[in-house]
Amino acid sequence: MRRTVFNEDHEAFRETLRAFIEAEVVPVYDEWFTQGIVPREFYYKLAELGLFGINVPEEFGGAGIESHKFEAIQYEETARAGVTFGGSGVHVLLALPYIKMLATDEQKKRYLPKFVSAEEMWAIAMTEPGTGSDLAGMKTTAKLSEDGTHYVLNGAKTFITGGVHADKVIVCARTSAPTAEDRRFGISLFAVDTKSEGYSVGRKLDKLGLRTSDTAELAFIDVKVPVEDLLGEENKGFYYLGHNLASERWGIAFGAYAQAKAAVRFAKQYVQDRTVFGKPVAHFQNTKFELAACQAEVDAAEAVADRATEALDAGELTPAEAASAKLFCTEVAHRVIDRCLQLHGGYGYMNEYPIARLYADNRVNRIYGGTSEIMKTIIAKDMGL
Repeated sequence: MRRTVFNEDHEAFRETLRAFIEAEVVPVYDEWFTQGIVPREFYYKLAELGLFGINVPEEFGGAGIESHKFEAIQYEETARAGVTFGGSGVHVLLALPYIKMLATDEQKKRYLPKFVSAEEMWAIAMTEPGTGSDLAGMKTTAKLSEDGTHYVLNGAKTFITGGVHADKVIVCARTSAPTAEDRRFGISLFAVDTKSEGYSVGRKLDKLGLRTSDTAELAFIDVKVPVEDLLGEENKGFYYLGHNLASERWGIAFGAYAQAKAAVRFAKQYVQDRTVFGKPVAHFQNTKFELAACQAEVDAAEAVADRATEALDAGELTPAEAASAKLFCTEVAHRVIDRCLQLHGGYGYMNEYPIARLYADNRVNRIYGGTSEIMKTIIAKDMGL
């Protein structure tokens, strides 16, 4: 089926990005994988390529393009090559929407030029030890000083992607106690400088997958945050978080679809090259049937992902639709990647093969951004159930 989501400009960008990945990432990716982190200097190369400024207004050094389609192509091309860009996805997909939505003109002038140039890499800190997906239960606090010039931040966060390299972190903290009617009330968002006294990065977490993405624990002990770095209004943070969840879940959905598509590509190439019993593995009927079934699922996931992309760009992607896209695409990717690994036999379990890394990387898609069970709850509620 012919896709209509991308135009000639998008495809030209795809060619440029594919060449960049082949020249700058593939030759050194095994080293990054072993070290468990992407070099900080690599982000300057992404900035030079223009990846951090696509959705940033021109007045702040960006391209001023209001579309997620270029991000979608990045998902497809990195998956195709069996690589990732480390924690840079959080910088653009998660942090940028909050800056654009909440920052004042003065804040945008301070934040966005350095955002585009990669002089300041951003992350977002929501999850806390012991609370998981229950953001309303967070314990981190930010108390306004007596003179009203700054907030004093205390607490801890965990599972923070991009947390090692981050220069600025959007930290969610309680500025007021929850009310009896609304336990989500009282959360605020702050742009915190990671060089602040009392701010510390704990362990770089040892993950099953996404090995090149720096994920860390953060701690705050009496960290002073200027009032000028409050994002949006005090106590409305939970509303802001909910507002941007649709784009986050779109990103996970599209990324999962791209991984499934890449898995079929890897498996097809492997079974054509691998010989058993004197014949290519691709010659056997079971192989053909398995890959055909996987391709059909990928075609369906592609249609769902593309439809969600168009809706997101039009500002029409609802929370329930985003949840549906995430649930479907991540579950498809789970099934497809598992079956494609099986076709590799024992070699599919070796990290030297991209399918093995893809298998590990994909698993978290059904957890972060809201678990599959949470997605079902959202969809059921939207159905009136």
